[in-house]
Amino acid sequence: MNLEYYDYALPKELIAQHPLKDRSAARLLVVERESKSITHRRIADLPKLLKTTDVLVSNDTKVVNARLFGVRTKTGGRWEGLFLEACSEGGWMVISKTRGKIQPGESVRLSSGVPTQNISAESNITLMFREKFAGGVWRVDPDCLAHWTEILESRGDVPIPPYIRGGKNDHADQSDYQTVFAKKPGAVAAPTAGLHFTSALNNALVERGITMCSVTLHVGLGTFRPISSQNIEDHVMHSERGELTTKVANQLESQKSVGGRIVCIGTTAVRVLETAATGHGFESWSGTTDLFIKPPYQFKAVDALLTNFHLPKSTLLILVRQFGGDELIRRAYQEAIDLEYRFFSYGDAMLIL
Repeated sequence: MNLEYYDYALPKELIAQHPLKDRSAARLLVVERESKSITHRRIADLPKLLKTTDVLVSNDTKVVNARLFGVRTKTGGRWEGLFLEACSEGGWMVISKTRGKIQPGESVRLSSGVPTQNISAESNITLMFREKFAGGVWRVDPDCLAHWTEILESRGDVPIPPYIRGGKNDHADQSDYQTVFAKKPGAVAAPTAGLHFTSALNNALVERGITMCSVTLHVGLGTFRPISSQNIEDHVMHSERGELTTKVANQLESQKSVGGRIVCIGTTAVRVLETAATGHGFESWSGTTDLFIKPPYQFKAVDALLTNFHLPKSTLLILVRQFGGDELIRRAYQEAIDLEYRFFSYGDAMLIL
């Protein structure tokens, strides 16, 4: 299938540059697949829109300060990179951006940052470049013995997407670009549907009798890398690490047994559940997934989806259109544009029932 089929025109002024002060005040476009109807509500209305037998599944990954800056020790040239993950055998995987070509054996000295328990603000931290992979990805070795999360806390910035203020973050992004569900460090992009939730909204959902639980998917290159091939069948997703615990698997099974719907908060939760689903229920799962949900995929686990509005020609838009029905979601996106909904990470949301 041609990638152009998943394109759409979006006025730039509809790309949200900051979140709303009250996250739950965001607009919510509600899509009913059975009736093919579209209505307009607010995130705060979610407890009224769900059933008491439903289970809401969030992603508890935590965004790390993955954006890095430094200087090439060989040339003095400026360097920018994006931390992707820490390798089990040691070292990191990063995306490298710089003028000229870095060669194996070169190093980059990271810019000074903020002090932590084991790292002073002025400490020299160097990344040694070891091996290059496709797409500008490198395996590097930091010369600091501190844990990778502490190094990023000291030296990294919030990895704001380029469509938000040209990728320039501000102090508020430290909290704005993090969900209330965030517990496990490892994501380099936020699971943005979760950004709409607040403690007050969560309490209202629980008081309504709705079950809430979390899975983990550390959002990485697989989720946000653009599709470069015109035929979407040729696109290869990069693997991302995730987990579905035994406790949560049992919760999902219990709710399904009483007719409850599984409602995912975001496409990342969808990918975990669809990866872990056996077709006969849920079992615990831990590992990596490169699942690319595209036509003619048949969903095995997820009954409803709360999701933000996604970029044109993206794997996430393809997933959403496959889940909600291609023509219906195309119509929903056009209605959202006509009514000036706010798009992308800090924007409004859609609930597909």
